[in-house]
Amino acid sequence: MNKKIVAAAWLFAAAFSTPAQKPPTDFVNPFLGTAPLTNPADIGFTPPWRVWAGLTFPGASLPNAMVQLSPITKFGSGAGYEYENSVIHGFAHSNKGHWNLCNIPVLPVTGEVNPDDFGSTFNHKNESAHPGYYQVYLERYGINAELTTTLRCGYHRYTCQNGHSQKLVVNLGVSNEKVRDWVIRPEGDHAFKGFQSTREQVFFYATANHKIKTIKMLDGKDDNLPLVDFEDATNALEIKIGLSFVSVENAKLNLEKELAGKSFDDVKGEAAATWEKLLSKIEVSGGTQRQKELFYSCLYRSFLWPALRSDVNGDFLDEKGKVVRNNFQYYTIPSLWDDYRNKLVLLELLSPQVAVDVIRSLIDRGEKTGFILTFFHGDHAAPFIAGAYLRGLRGFDVNSAYHLLLRNATVEGGPRPFITEYASKGYVSTPDIKDPQVETKAKAGVTKTLEYAYDDYAVALLAKELKDETNYTMLMARSHNYTNVFDPSTGLMRGRLTNGAWVENFNPQFPYYEYMYREANAWQSSFFAPHDTQGLIQLYKSKSDFEKQVDRLFTIPWNTNYIAMNINCFIGQYCHGNQPDHGFPYLYYFVGKPEKSQAILDTIMDRFYGMGENGLALCGMDDCGEMSSWYVFNAIGFYPYSPADPNYIVSVPLFDKVNIKLGDNKTLTILKKNAGRKITDISWDNRKLDGYFITHDEIIQGKQLIITTK
Repeated sequence: MNKKIVAAAWLFAAAFSTPAQKPPTDFVNPFLGTAPLTNPADIGFTPPWRVWAGLTFPGASLPNAMVQLSPITKFGSGAGYEYENSVIHGFAHSNKGHWNLCNIPVLPVTGEVNPDDFGSTFNHKNESAHPGYYQVYLERYGINAELTTTLRCGYHRYTCQNGHSQKLVVNLGVSNEKVRDWVIRPEGDHAFKGFQSTREQVFFYATANHKIKTIKMLDGKDDNLPLVDFEDATNALEIKIGLSFVSVENAKLNLEKELAGKSFDDVKGEAAATWEKLLSKIEVSGGTQRQKELFYSCLYRSFLWPALRSDVNGDFLDEKGKVVRNNFQYYTIPSLWDDYRNKLVLLELLSPQVAVDVIRSLIDRGEKTGFILTFFHGDHAAPFIAGAYLRGLRGFDVNSAYHLLLRNATVEGGPRPFITEYASKGYVSTPDIKDPQVETKAKAGVTKTLEYAYDDYAVALLAKELKDETNYTMLMARSHNYTNVFDPSTGLMRGRLTNGAWVENFNPQFPYYEYMYREANAWQSSFFAPHDTQGLIQLYKSKSDFEKQVDRLFTIPWNTNYIAMNINCFIGQYCHGNQPDHGFPYLYYFVGKPEKSQAILDTIMDRFYGMGENGLALCGMDDCGEMSSWYVFNAIGFYPYSPADPNYIVSVPLFDKVNIKLGDNKTLTILKKNAGRKITDISWDNRKLDGYFITHDEIIQGKQLIITTK
């Protein structure tokens, strides 16, 4: 069933839902995260810009694929599609939601084409999406556009309503990144090929079912615009485009292997079946219609990145720019600062072979650069790889991974800036700046100290597994460095100068991008010690004092004059619109008050997902599935509080029953007993659990996890 996007669609569905269980793909709304937030009460301040409320794309893709084929309403925006816009400028073949990619944009047109104005208006009433499929009616040209994909290819079907001959704009001069060069050439009567060079070089090979008359260049104000003109035909125009990051020849090979002999409907059906197989690994019963739609939409969104980069013949372009063929699938670097917290753990749980290949890709890069590369900040390949190994994933060279991560942790010039200072002082210092502003450039020393301490802990876990006692002892000692930036006078983590003195100009509510903290304020940073939360509590006079400080985190009102672009949607000082404090709702567990945590978790799930006028906004950037994965885990009742550790903290699920299909034909069944939201008992396999954690070994054995509430 195609998901028609109309206001209040979820409310309508909730009112008229039928007892029959729909397939999971029918609950997915690919438009979730494409709409803006406009209500200052939701945002926390009056925004002077469009708030990041998802930055997702609604187009067609397969899980962790090379191709994401999606409409573009605004180049230079996060994912290229903003729900409030009314003009589509093209359909691009790559996406992430991070202001990059959006390569090889094309648009079907009719009649004379103005190279500076060829986009088409559209109406959401004539737009639909489903996992692996996207459709929209282009009003300007009378064309119904349909898109579907394989792993490495896009398949376009354009049905012209007015009988005009069709043309195709191939807008190679633009993407979400600066275009350095591009080429397009015909090949025979029915094909064209070329490349687009941005940060990467993306090659394409395309075939059409209509004969090509010409490929000509229109002289636009910014660049020449390629226009493919087809001979008249009465049937729909179908275009198949293969991509490769290696060569045009490989793009052609990808197309031949994945699309030869297949119709549009064949590929569309296979895409839906692929998503059905993945999403059906978690079956939920009970809950509301809205909760099911949010759940499966978030589960879907959790498996779009990292993206495939190897071709059907195994070729990929390695970190040194050489073409390599190896015995694994090569993937992009994950969005590690964001998704090590939960999304990569979900990948390990439901798609372990993909997780293994992602790790092998990281190792391959590391062996050629000397370090395992990171994304954005911190060194969070460490908890990803350590956690995967401790959860039993094999098939990658753990010794190579470990030695590279050890270099990350000890050698300057890698992904840990100021690692020498950190190792000698026990913290990364903060420069003394008189009047720091939100965008002040500095060292984010407090955040680096906290994150490096956690990453040290993760590498230490691998050292222990590999019998390296010397480095285990060293790294475990360093994992307590978070205590070196704890200020007892404020009960918060605070910047220290190079001489050890505290930064005097200290406002714990003011957010920074890089001064003292990374995309956070002191409150949103000060409880980050997921490997040693009991040790964190001991820094306070008592558990009661710690609890009161956490109470302040969730109750001190956000100052509406403090505005940062990606810090919004608050419960007190807690910000669910960005990642740094996403583990903090669980802090009450450690003082024996899990019911206080549950109240916050329930508020977040109900309030900050499916927001806004049409219920299509998120409270912040989805960040390649991190925001979505947070919802998935909490909706089913367990969460990787410390992703480097092979255990999970148990909470009250939204659903009465959850079945999770695991490897070896095993199924974990999670049962919620009673309608309350306060846990009174947790049992697994008819055995009462001591505390609130369940191990990964217990999870993968299947059996029953019963959460009794009152």
